[in-house]
Amino acid sequence: MGSETQGGRGVRGPYRNGVVRRRQIVMAAALAFGQYGYHGASLRQIADQVGTTNATLIAYFGSKEGLLVAVLEHWREETAPETDIFHGLDYFRSFAFLMRYHAKRRGLIELFLTMSIEAAQHDHPARPFILERQLAGISVMVENLRFAVEQRQIEPMSPETMDAEARLMIATFDGLEIQWMQTDELDLEAMVRRHVDSAIARWTARPIEDVRRETDEWLATHQRDGSVELSNSP
Repeated sequence: MGSETQGGRGVRGPYRNGVVRRRQIVMAAALAFGQYGYHGASLRQIADQVGTTNATLIAYFGSKEGLLVAVLEHWREETAPETDIFHGLDYFRSFAFLMRYHAKRRGLIELFLTMSIEAAQHDHPARPFILERQLAGISVMVENLRFAVEQRQIEPMSPETMDAEARLMIATFDGLEIQWMQTDELDLEAMVRRHVDSAIARWTARPIEDVRRETDEWLATHQRDGSVELSNSP
């Protein structure tokens, strides 16, 4: 009844239209910020992309900074499900799925890499998000290394080694994504998988051939193509 559709499948009318419009703006802003950077992209450019006005953008997000925060939160929501459901060594193997997902959404990676570089400026509005994201990423990797040790999947590591391994892996992923953005010849998923397999072989003191075969089997069992929209936004 009212604004609900039959069977409670969702809403219609002004509220649904507002949700759809908000998502359109966020997607347009993600592309603009990724291509031109936060300071280079203007509200007018973004508004023109979705056929609206600066005033509408302000009404939805309060300010350009508010729009940037919404875009970054969208990026977080879109990428998290590709890895968060796995633990231990499976968590690290699942980054192949994340890179597959990234390859189909180039604009989101452009956005994140651009914001990461710009956020080196202390007054940049994305700085708190980027720093929090970086620390959270290190923390999650350390937690999964600790889990892998507890489950005897890998050899024991000191907390300092776990922290260093996490930072080096994140730096490698970011560096490979930058190289991937610069050339169409780099197979991002294959390169990330190669690095993860090498790390697992080192952590487990096992032959790399055995690790690669195990990863082949794991990926085949948990196949994802990165083509499904994960957010379920109206």
